[in-house]
Amino acid sequence: MTDKPTLDQWQAAAAKEVKGRDLTWHTPEGIDVKPLYTAEDVADIDPGLPGFAPFTRGVRASMYAGRPWTIRQYAGFSTAEASNAFYRRNLAAGQKGLSVAFDLATHRGYDSDHPRVTGDVGKAGVAIDTIDDMKILFDGIPLDKMSVSMTMNGAVIPILAFFIVAGEEQGVPQHLLDGTIQNDILKEFMVRNTYIYPPAPSMRIISDIIGYTSAHMPKFNSISISGYHMQEAGATQLQELAFTIADGREYAKAAMASGLDLDAFAGRLSFFFAIGMNFFMEIAKLRAARKLWHRVMTDLGAKDERSKMLRTHCQTSGVSLTEQDPYNNVIRTTVEAMAAMLGGTQSLHTNALDEAIALPTDFSARIARNTQIVLQEETGMTKVVDPLGGSYYIESLTEELVDKAWEIIQRVEAEGGMAQAVAAGWPKAMIEEASAGRAARVDKGEDVIVGVNKYKLAEQDPIDILDVDNVAVRESQIARIARSKAGRDEAKCTAALDALREGARATANVLGLAVECARQRATLGEISSAMEDVFGRYDTVPTPVSGIYGGAHEFDAAWQGLKEGVVSLETRNGRKPRMLVAKMGQDGHDRGANLVSSAFGDLGFDVVPGPLFQTPAEAAELAIARDVDVVGASSLAAGHKTLIPELIGHLREAGRGDIKVIAGGVIPAQDYQVLRDAGVQGIFGPGTNLVEAAGDVLRLLGHNMPPVEEVVE
Repeated sequence: MTDKPTLDQWQAAAAKEVKGRDLTWHTPEGIDVKPLYTAEDVADIDPGLPGFAPFTRGVRASMYAGRPWTIRQYAGFSTAEASNAFYRRNLAAGQKGLSVAFDLATHRGYDSDHPRVTGDVGKAGVAIDTIDDMKILFDGIPLDKMSVSMTMNGAVIPILAFFIVAGEEQGVPQHLLDGTIQNDILKEFMVRNTYIYPPAPSMRIISDIIGYTSAHMPKFNSISISGYHMQEAGATQLQELAFTIADGREYAKAAMASGLDLDAFAGRLSFFFAIGMNFFMEIAKLRAARKLWHRVMTDLGAKDERSKMLRTHCQTSGVSLTEQDPYNNVIRTTVEAMAAMLGGTQSLHTNALDEAIALPTDFSARIARNTQIVLQEETGMTKVVDPLGGSYYIESLTEELVDKAWEIIQRVEAEGGMAQAVAAGWPKAMIEEASAGRAARVDKGEDVIVGVNKYKLAEQDPIDILDVDNVAVRESQIARIARSKAGRDEAKCTAALDALREGARATANVLGLAVECARQRATLGEISSAMEDVFGRYDTVPTPVSGIYGGAHEFDAAWQGLKEGVVSLETRNGRKPRMLVAKMGQDGHDRGANLVSSAFGDLGFDVVPGPLFQTPAEAAELAIARDVDVVGASSLAAGHKTLIPELIGHLREAGRGDIKVIAGGVIPAQDYQVLRDAGVQGIFGPGTNLVEAAGDVLRLLGHNMPPVEEVVE
């Protein structure tokens, strides 16, 4: 019988195998992950049991052994008719709950006939202008039997009002409506930017929704506190965890301050996390979130144990998907879905393989949905409650995330709460720095993305994508708005909108007043505008970080060559090369634009970060006023074929066709020629290496330098 090997003996054996190289992984979260974990690492950790406080191992005793998670698919396609048909096909094929994606015009509170949204209608989701749209969206889908999740924050009042009235006119009273509204505005001010009103009235709206649903809709979750968009914007899993829990605390405190009893509404709060490719970190994050939320709600005075349960929906990562070699995305989504399952999610959306470049086709959506069905039905993974509970690594990682996240949460509280922190801007700055650091590591090849910076295909195979005819959708929506207005009692509609306006000035519950507006056929834009008359509309200009991207490349020969090229152009022209980074349309996702601004700024460009939500005319006016050499138009939500040609047209009409226009972001290869024909001089799709892109831009501006790959060689 041999003696049991010691840890020292293992360390010696491992060091010999790797010739003394340190195997510790220093994660972006600041966690040093050892290559081996033993019982000693968890000696002081008691994870408890599933279904019991602090719910680290799950909120139900039986978890998936009793009932699997709910399969959802987040989707919305151009018109209500097209979306309804898609939902009904998916429900027939095994989907169990609906998750609605709205177009950007809807998110920002504009009707489809508004001049600011010509390129946004029907893109990235379904257009909802009237109660008729909402009724068509759920036609043939019984709202007393189907759980509906709606990702909406800015225009949350009219959308929820339309949902309530659509239920009424389907014969379903409010108390039977089941589902979730996202209603998480703090996250919007941090990363996603689909807000409408300033922070203070936005927080008032959240309290009104919590109050109304607590009184009238006991089955409905009044808020889905979302970390998803934080991770999509570049946050580490630790930042996503800490800021999401801190947001939840802020919302609970705001509702309590308005007079609501914590235990009366806390059970209807839910969460929404991203699940990326750091497999074990994601599992530990969900376990840590449950433990932290139990601590927060206990501190706030919750008595009911249900109030202390963190229930969450999860979605696999969109930012981890690649345009290059896209069938790899099926593998990525499967890995992420397994992490969500092993972490104990209550419902899950799996992204489709083509969502890096467009809305999913029926073909890709079926694969994404079946990924979950296969996990539930074929793998045996649902047979054991919390199968990784007790794992040395998982338990240790969970505890480390709890401790590090709690430090951030305590900082938030010490500085006045999450609303104050968001106003001060430091959470957004932390996320921006993490995003820039990640981009630099990918561009340098330190973080491997298969098919993008390693194991690349010589040629990319074409892939079928869903293309939305924005012009046709907008025309059909405008016609429906006209029909709705023609058929309503104008005096009653005006009175309802006036009452909403007055209620917003006073302390009345604005959701209750908006429900009456919906009954009287007020449009989404009219309801939003009535509140905007009182609250105002909030706008902001991005403030990219500096030094992070450039610092990571400081000693790279290619980077130094680019900096010399910038100096050469400055010497020749008498000033630095100047670039406007333009965000046109109603898409508020600014990660890509901010990364470009940060990288080019670190190179020495004079970067003008344009305001969000510009029209093409406004972007052209700013470009001319600042005398830029190049406009970088950032596109994510498929409005590029409308917005960028308009921008070029305005520049030419003003006699500034010399200003070069380049385009970057989520632009399918099939659209490249359309943009080139319109005058775009450079196109940079998802996964573009920013160092190589900068070289292309310098050559476009007349600097004769070799391609970056030649400098590296």
